Amino acid sequence: MAADKPGGATRLRSQQGLVLLAVLVFILMTTLAASSLVVSYTTQLQREKEEQLLFAGAQIRRAITSYYNTVPPGGARSLPQSLEALLSDDRFPRPIQHLRRLYPDPMTGRPDWFLIREDGGIVGVRSQSAQPTIKKAGFGSGNEHLEKTDRYSDWTFALPRR
Repeated sequence: MAADKPGGATRLRSQQGLVLLAVLVFILMTTLAASSLVVSYTTQLQREKEEQLLFAGAQIRRAITSYYNTVPPGGARSLPQSLEALLSDDRFPRPIQHLRRLYPDPMTGRPDWFLIREDGGIVGVRSQSAQPTIKKAGFGSGNEHLEKTDRYSDWTFALPRR
């Protein structure tokens, strides 16, 4: 039948070429959209980890402050020797709990905080992750010093200088 109409085979090949081109453009657009979603998801996940890091760091800083300011009878202020001491402060007849649980570092997923020590005790913690930060501003009260940092390992959660 194609022989009855001159150029029929050429028109059929031309239409097949257009369909193939449309399929390739569709695959390209789908791939670009999927990669954009992956990047967006990864960024959102990192932002959530940043919020978790800010929360965990603030909880640990608060617990160290509580430990330091809670003086046993006849004793003096002291700093905790370990993070575990924040879970059960044995300086008292009945141990005090300054921290509910040991939070893992959200950036590494492990409880491998870098301990900031001073005078033989722990004054704070920071992440061991050298990954660059997303959040650069708007940290709020008590964390203004984080605005000048580029890496999570620079985010310190410590007692104010005594």
